[in-house]
Amino acid sequence: MTSIEHPVPGFTPFSDTIAAHAAARPDAVAFHVEGRTLDWRTLHARVVQVAQALVAGGVAPGDRVAVLGGASLAYVECLFGIVAARACVVPLPVSASVETLEALLADCDARLLFLDPETGAAAAAMAARWAAGTGRGVVSLDDEAFGPWRSRGDAAAVLPAGDAEDPFNIIYSSGTTGLPKGIVHLHGMRQRQAARRGFFRRHARTLLSTPMYSNTTLMPLLGTVVAGGTCILMRKFDAGRFLALAAGQRATHTMLVPVQYKRLLAHPAFDGSDLSSLELSQSTGAPMEVELKREVLRRWPGRFLEVYGLTEGGVTCLLDARLHPDKLASVGRPAAGGEVFLIDEAGRRLPQGQPDVIGEVVGRSEFMMAGYHNRPQATAEIRWHDAQGRVYHRSGDVGRFDADGFLTLLDRIKDVIISGGHNIYAADLEAVLARHEGVLDAAVIGVPSAEWGETPLAIVMPRPGARLDAAALRDWVNAQVGKTQRLSGVELRDELPRSALGKLSKKELRAPYWQVKQAKESHERA
Repeated sequence: MTSIEHPVPGFTPFSDTIAAHAAARPDAVAFHVEGRTLDWRTLHARVVQVAQALVAGGVAPGDRVAVLGGASLAYVECLFGIVAARACVVPLPVSASVETLEALLADCDARLLFLDPETGAAAAAMAARWAAGTGRGVVSLDDEAFGPWRSRGDAAAVLPAGDAEDPFNIIYSSGTTGLPKGIVHLHGMRQRQAARRGFFRRHARTLLSTPMYSNTTLMPLLGTVVAGGTCILMRKFDAGRFLALAAGQRATHTMLVPVQYKRLLAHPAFDGSDLSSLELSQSTGAPMEVELKREVLRRWPGRFLEVYGLTEGGVTCLLDARLHPDKLASVGRPAAGGEVFLIDEAGRRLPQGQPDVIGEVVGRSEFMMAGYHNRPQATAEIRWHDAQGRVYHRSGDVGRFDADGFLTLLDRIKDVIISGGHNIYAADLEAVLARHEGVLDAAVIGVPSAEWGETPLAIVMPRPGARLDAAALRDWVNAQVGKTQRLSGVELRDELPRSALGKLSKKELRAPYWQVKQAKESHERA
C-alpha cells in the first residue's frame, strides 16, 4: 500500500524527534499520566528498549502490533517503540465487544498484543484464546510484567532507520454495520501532520481525556511531542477531575468532543476553576450545536477552534469561533493547503459560493490515509477523482457553502429523510429544537410513514427540571419550519445513545421503528 502523495523531503521519524528532545532537555516532562511522569531522557531510553525487544522477538518492518488499554506511561512507550521498530501500531478500541476485538486482531494479523490488565477479565480471556489459537504473544502492561519484558531491549542500541512510507498506525473506525474498517496512516503523513504550524508550541501543556485508540487523541498527542511540550493524559474522562487537572497543571491546550464541553460547562466547579492558562481548545468528533458554541465563547477562555474532518483525512474545515461569531452555524472554512467542495449524486462537481447549492462534501489535502487495511473496494468507494486523476475523499456528509466559503453540515447522506419526495435535513430541525429552553439534547430521525414513505421524528432529552410536553414541543417546532419539514411527533427520553467519543448513534435510534415495519410486512406476506 502506497501513499497518495510523495513524501515531503526532510522526513524525521518520531524516534529521532524524541531523541533530539532528550538531548536538548533531558529532564523536562514529556508525559504525565495519573500522577506519574516520563521525562524526555527516560522516554527515549524506553522507546529504544521497546523497539529492540520487538525486533529481538521477531517483529519485522510492516508487522502489526496491537495495544489494548487506557492511557498509561507504558502505553506511550509501546506506541512510540512499535513505530521505532518500523512496525505498525494498532490501537484497539476498549469499548468494543470481545468478539469484535478478536475479529480486529485477526483482521490486522497482529504479531503481538500489549494488554492493559484493567481492561478486565473478559478481555484477558479473549487475549488468551487468541494467543493459544495463533501462537502469537501477549504482553501485560502492568509494572511487574512490562518492565522485565522491556528490559530485554538494549537502551543504547541503534534503532532501524525509519521510512516515510512505513505504516504508522491502523485506526479502526466506528462502523455502523459489520467489522470496522482499518484506516492506515503512513509515518511520513503523521510526521507532517504533527509538524504543522499554528497549533502547538514548545512549552505546550496539552491535556487529553479521550481514548488512546482515537484520532482525537493521537493528533494532538503527536503534535505536542513534535513541539516538545508536555502531554497530560487522563485514563478516563471525568468533568470535575478534568477541571482540577487543567487548573493544577496549568494546561495550555486541549482537544475535546462536544459532549465533554457540555458536561464541563454544566459542572458546579466550572465557574470557580482557573482555566486562564488555556491558549487553544479544540472541538472535534461531531458538529457542535450553535448554542453550545455561544456558551463556550461566553465562559471558556482562550482561542476556540472547531475542527471538522475525517480520520481518513482529506476533508478538513476549521472554525476559529472568536474571529467569526456570526458563522457559528457552520464548521468553518477549508484548512490551509486543503481543497473542499461539493458534488452531486452523479459525482459531478458543483459550483462554489451559492448557498442554495447542496451536495456531498469532498476534499483533498496532504494529510490523507494510504487506504483501508485489506479493503480495496472500500478504499475505492471513498475516493473521488478529478479530470487530472487526483484523489479526493468523499465524506458521506451533506452540506452547503455560504458566499464567504463557510461550510454548514446538514446531515449524513444515509440519514437524509426523504418524505413525500422531499429531502429533509435533520440539522435544520435539530437547530430549531436546540433553541428551546427546555431541550438539553435532541436528534431527528426518519421513521416509517404509510403516506409519505418516511417522516421526521424528534427524540428529545429534556433539561434537568424542565417540564416538556411532547405535543406542545412538536407544535412549537412546526410553527417555525416549512410545511414539508414538519415533525410527525416528539418522543422524550432520559438519554440518547452515544459512543465513547460522544458521537450520536442514529442507527440505534432508528432501528426499533424500522424493525416493526419489516416485521409487519413479513407478517402480511406470510
